[in-house]
Parts: sequence; structure tokens; C-alpha cells
Amino acid sequence: MKVLILGKKGIVVDDIQNHLQMQNVELFGGTGIEDVRSVFSEQKIDHVIMGAGIELDKRLQIIKEIYERSESTTVHMKDFASGPNGMLPFVRAVITGLQK
Repeated sequence: MKVLILGKKGIVVDDIQNHLQMQNVELFGGTGIEDVRSVFSEQKIDHVIMGAGIELDKRLQIIKEIYERSESTTVHMKDFASGPNGMLPFVRAVITGLQK
């Protein structure tokens, strides 16, 4: 399973990549639409998990870009209320659920 993690700051994405070790999961990171374009041009991404720190208009542009590039990628968006500390548990829960 190939998962692209998008967050407002690279450090949040780096933290997830360092703390989330799951079998059969390859993580990619990014902070915006250019990273989406780059990763999608090189990989077939199964799932995108996006943090709430990215501005809403940019999130919508990213979603449009993803669905224009893939008919099989799913997009999962984190809530704003749980803050940056909620990102790792959210990513873990989504990936665990998708593995079942």
C-alpha cells in the first residue's frame, strides 16, 4: 500500500514517517500540490491522508488534482479540532482501517 501524507509543515510529515512503521505500507510525504504532482508522476498512490493545517482552498485544489490523476486513489482528511498532535493517531487509524 502506498500512502501520501500531506501536512502544512514538513516536520509533521517527517514525524509521522519516523513514528509509523507498518508492514506493507510505503509512506510518501508532502506539503502541497507540487508534491502531489511530483509523487503521482513517479508512483501509483493508493491513499492520500491530508492534515487540516493546509488552507481549505488549497485542500480543495489538491483533491481536484488527485482525482484528475487517479481513478483509484482515496482521500482522507483530518479534522481541524484535534490539532497537529492528532495527526499521527489519525494517520495510524486510517491506515489500520484500510489494511483490514
